[in-house]
Amino acid sequence: MDRDRILLTPGPLTTTLRTKLAMLHDWGSWDSDFNAMTARLRQSLLRIIHATDTHVVVPLQGSGTFSVEAAVGSLVPRDGHLLVLDNGAYCKRAARLAGLMGRKVTSLDFDESGAVDPDTLTHYLEGDSTVTHVFLVHCETGAGVLNPLAEVAAVCQRFGVGLIVDAMSSFGALEIDARNIRFDALIAASGKCLEGVPGMGFVFLRREVLEACQGNSQSLALDLFDQYTYMEKTGQWRFTPPTHVVVALAEAIAQFEEEGGQSARLARYQRNCDALLQGMAGLGLRAYLRPEVQAPIIVTFHAPEIAGYTFAGFYGAVRSQGFVLYPGKLTQLETFRVGCIGAIGTLEIEQAVRATGEALRQLAASQLVS
Repeated sequence: MDRDRILLTPGPLTTTLRTKLAMLHDWGSWDSDFNAMTARLRQSLLRIIHATDTHVVVPLQGSGTFSVEAAVGSLVPRDGHLLVLDNGAYCKRAARLAGLMGRKVTSLDFDESGAVDPDTLTHYLEGDSTVTHVFLVHCETGAGVLNPLAEVAAVCQRFGVGLIVDAMSSFGALEIDARNIRFDALIAASGKCLEGVPGMGFVFLRREVLEACQGNSQSLALDLFDQYTYMEKTGQWRFTPPTHVVVALAEAIAQFEEEGGQSARLARYQRNCDALLQGMAGLGLRAYLRPEVQAPIIVTFHAPEIAGYTFAGFYGAVRSQGFVLYPGKLTQLETFRVGCIGAIGTLEIEQAVRATGEALRQLAASQLVS
């Protein structure tokens, strides 16, 4: 095989050669050039969602979940009450980590095949005045659902509760405008729609709530207030930064801007999603979600109706042809997922569909032989 396997996953994902090459050099964590790059990177991130005047951005080492935990622990006071709008696996993860930190947490449950409902949120908040913060996953990649961020934000603003948004799989692709959507925190990561490599998260914090974060966190490393104040004072990360990840993300954002920014990135991903849905339908594979709630990020498909099907066997057959799929995340149905994001276009999607078709033929033939 003369190329890396194409990662059809929600991150890590396929990156460009330019992004890979950016990691070939070593950087000192206290070096002035590296600190200047970090500062430029933070400004670039703020511009993507038009948040320069309203928010700060705090980078953090680790996977996206590290930043989710940091955001919840830093924003929700120890006597606060977090309401998680739950329609998937990543919502449940947020509820679990909040409980582990000793925060009062309530889950408002929705079906994983549909979006959360702002009217249901309104009704809940009318009956419970103890809620201090609401947690929303913008794109719940457990199934691929797009949740109504603007509508949920409007409800939270009406009731005066803080909104924490997991935008891990939407930031950089789906439109988010901080001038029109009010949130206290929004969380994303390097290895998603910006097409960097994994290892760094970042949290946008509304300036008006920044001071109230002081003293909330029970963690040394995941305290966003301390991370922010130290970085503002010194220009440096508090602890050893993921230097290669940072420079790769800076290069990835340069390419993001060259491509045309968020709108161009969304258009490419939407073309990928459309080609994927059409191609898989031609193979007889059914998408799990209704079109109106499907985000162009990752698509869940029902497992093929082949006797003796296992995801491991299917995965291996597709992988042998150069494409990496993702297992399903649903609890009640046998499914698999295919990502639309990364440094790929419709050509790679069409090749992946052909590889999937060949894998299905191999699996069906093996059942006939057995």
